[in-house]
Amino acid sequence: MIIQDMPKIESPFIRELDKNNHYIVINKINPGYEWVFDDDTVLATEKLDGTDVSIIIEKGKITRIFNRTAEIPFFNKGKIFIIQAVLNSYERGYCNFTDGQYFGEVIGPKLQGNPYKLKEHLWIPFNSYCRKHLSYTSWGKYPKDYDSIRTWFKDDIFSLFMRRRDGIIQKPEGIVFVQPSTGKMAKLRLDMFDFFYETLIKK
Repeated sequence: MIIQDMPKIESPFIRELDKNNHYIVINKINPGYEWVFDDDTVLATEKLDGTDVSIIIEKGKITRIFNRTAEIPFFNKGKIFIIQAVLNSYERGYCNFTDGQYFGEVIGPKLQGNPYKLKEHLWIPFNSYCRKHLSYTSWGKYPKDYDSIRTWFKDDIFSLFMRRRDGIIQKPEGIVFVQPSTGKMAKLRLDMFDFFYETLIKK
């Protein structure tokens, strides 16, 4: 089996440096990403704040685990939490796949300051859990233009993972847009918008 890296996901809007050297999105669609706005089947799923991890399933069993393209041995001193994350998710039934390579995000205490306040690490698969449980029904209720999406991100968007788990309303890291028919993806993070830095300055 050829091992693949998680593909780099770009913004559907063009990004430019502002006067303060912040790399933010502007009101111009990135060429080739028109599908985000034109295709009504596109899903907007929560972008989790952790690290990219994929698992390999062969003959119905998890045989290998990768952090990007670096294979994680079952016995290791530095990243045992990744192994534990996959085991925890396996016990929860998140790993019921046919043979192949499957991508997901490991989140938990050792990653990104643990914004989800987890006591243990979890591996959250993109093509199953995220699409089923972390897709925003509010996507498409707004006009699909820059100003409306900016307002959605600034005022109304919240973490579906946190609301589903604890009923807590807090901002997500961002959104991953997925075109189910092709597997194409695009992303928008809160820190890609100008208002993110305006909020930091006010604090």
